[in-house]
Amino acid sequence: MPNSFFFNFNVARHQRELAALSAYVALLVFVGIVAPSFFNGANWRDLAVTNAPVLIVAIGMTLVIITGQIDISVGSQFAVCSMLAGGLAKMGIPVPLLLLLVPLIGAMFGAVNGALVAYFKMPAIVVTLATLVIWRDALRWITEGAWVQGLPAAFQWFGVGQTMGQAVIVIVAIAILFLFRWALRNLGAGRAVYAVGSDAEAARLAGVNPPQVLLSVFMLMGALTGLAALLNSIRFSSIPSNSGLGLEMKAIAAVVVGGTAITGGRGTLIGTLIGTALLGTIGTALTFAGINPFWEKAIQGAIILAALASDIVFSRLRSADFGFGKQRNATIPVGRAK
Repeated sequence: MPNSFFFNFNVARHQRELAALSAYVALLVFVGIVAPSFFNGANWRDLAVTNAPVLIVAIGMTLVIITGQIDISVGSQFAVCSMLAGGLAKMGIPVPLLLLLVPLIGAMFGAVNGALVAYFKMPAIVVTLATLVIWRDALRWITEGAWVQGLPAAFQWFGVGQTMGQAVIVIVAIAILFLFRWALRNLGAGRAVYAVGSDAEAARLAGVNPPQVLLSVFMLMGALTGLAALLNSIRFSSIPSNSGLGLEMKAIAAVVVGGTAITGGRGTLIGTLIGTALLGTIGTALTFAGINPFWEKAIQGAIILAALASDIVFSRLRSADFGFGKQRNATIPVGRAK
């Protein structure tokens, strides 16, 4: 019985992650039957490299959403950081320094959002909608739509060649995932993120500083977006000024599909990894299956709605179970309780 209870408890706890994983397995089974050529090494490598920057952004988005906030300006931040990374590389800034500067620039963008949300009590959706437009239009005005071209050889693939460069991108993304997963589970700062998302006032009474936590997660969001922009930029010989279009929706969708509650207080980075893999595979799977890839967005939207609906259903079922348990216990005579 104890082992059975432990198993059931964990299944209930991770039901959203398991649902996303089941959907991902079903997708792979379907495309494996229809188009077995999907499972070739080159295709899996391309999927991993393409989705690694999205995963890094989604990790930051997970932190933001766990605190009960949201950031829809990451696409614009990504574009600005990409252009700056290319521009600084052309100025001769070495790659090791770029790995510090570009995330730092991203953190500054995040600090603007975080300060307005945490200390001026402005709604995150309004703040980040405004900065989304500001950063994107400012970049368009400054660059006049021009791309960054003529990138130095030492910048492309970090100067280590395409094969090794692709491995570096994926390894960095996975390392960041497990680093932040460990921090959320084992550090006081990680527990503070969950506490603020669950009940900011209760967290304050427990000694947590909610505004500081919010500022920190928005800055981390910006820093991770900057790093993702840099890792994405080294893949190409030129950088477009419209980089990151739709990235905010990809990141938010991956986080929500992976089981993070949009209201905050609950979520895991493993779920975010599954959500990123699921949503990032759909388009390629449709192409291999001979289905019009324009269906990708519709399918992604259906998956998101299904994830939200299942969250509501399971939450109500849990509430009903807890209520039944309390009611049943209340009918047991005190003298006869074992």
